[in-house]
Amino acid sequence: MAVRALLHYALEVPDQTVGEGFYRAFGLTETPARDDAVHLRPASLARESVLLYAGPRKRLHHIAFGAPADEFEATREAIQRAGVEEVDPPKGAPDGGLWIRDPDGNALNIRPEGRPVPPPDPPLKLNSPGHVGRVAERGYPEAGASARPRRLSHVLLFTPDVNRQLDFYTRILGMRFSDRARSVIAFLRCTTDHHNLALLASPGPGFHHGSFEVGSVDEIAMGAVRMRTAGWEPAWGLGRHVIGSNFFYYIRDPWGSFAEYFHDLDYIPEDCAWSARDFPEADALYRWGPPVPPDFGVNRELE
Repeated sequence: MAVRALLHYALEVPDQTVGEGFYRAFGLTETPARDDAVHLRPASLARESVLLYAGPRKRLHHIAFGAPADEFEATREAIQRAGVEEVDPPKGAPDGGLWIRDPDGNALNIRPEGRPVPPPDPPLKLNSPGHVGRVAERGYPEAGASARPRRLSHVLLFTPDVNRQLDFYTRILGMRFSDRARSVIAFLRCTTDHHNLALLASPGPGFHHGSFEVGSVDEIAMGAVRMRTAGWEPAWGLGRHVIGSNFFYYIRDPWGSFAEYFHDLDYIPEDCAWSARDFPEADALYRWGPPVPPDFGVNRELE
């Protein structure tokens, strides 16, 4: 019994046109749809990763997880055994699957779908001490190159009770606990990614960011250049996390939350005897990079 994929996140936003512009500059592609939501996806995938609904202010509309084949009915049975009631979907939400709410009230759609997987990139050609992967080729990115997000990897949610959320997602939805940093933040996975869901302590619930994989550090940097040129500032990065190990760059969206480019995340096979660690708070955010913006951990939805 377990969900096996993070499929998409959906936000309510006060201006869908502005939101669409942000995510298109970030590198996602809009997909025409018959409903009132803006559907955005990586160019290499047929399935949307972000949905934007109209609303008075930014807030999480829902998150969709996939539980393919027999896992779907097993997950439904686990939900019923735990006494969690199925609920009606939020207004305008996609048809299909089942709907519940987590202890913070976030709407969750569990769908009988597998994990969307983009085509693999060619191996990176890198030169390092004693190892030559690029011979008689120039390695710099072309002028005007930008980021091409391959897939959605994870979302980070604010929560007033990290442990309560951790229990819900592991015990009821079958996600696995990867790591944490004291009472500040916890990381869970439902795929081979180090984390597909992160939970950050806050006085109340909210949405912090969605994170998308790109193909190199160069691609992160060129995406950052494009976003800066398009007027999307401020941001945080380039840096490298301790928990998950990935390179990162965060761009602030129009509503005070973030979208993240990442590269080189820890990979945890299904049968791996992974030992979760409780890291010191000093390791909760990063090993190196520019100083953390003072409001990076502020839940703007509470203002």
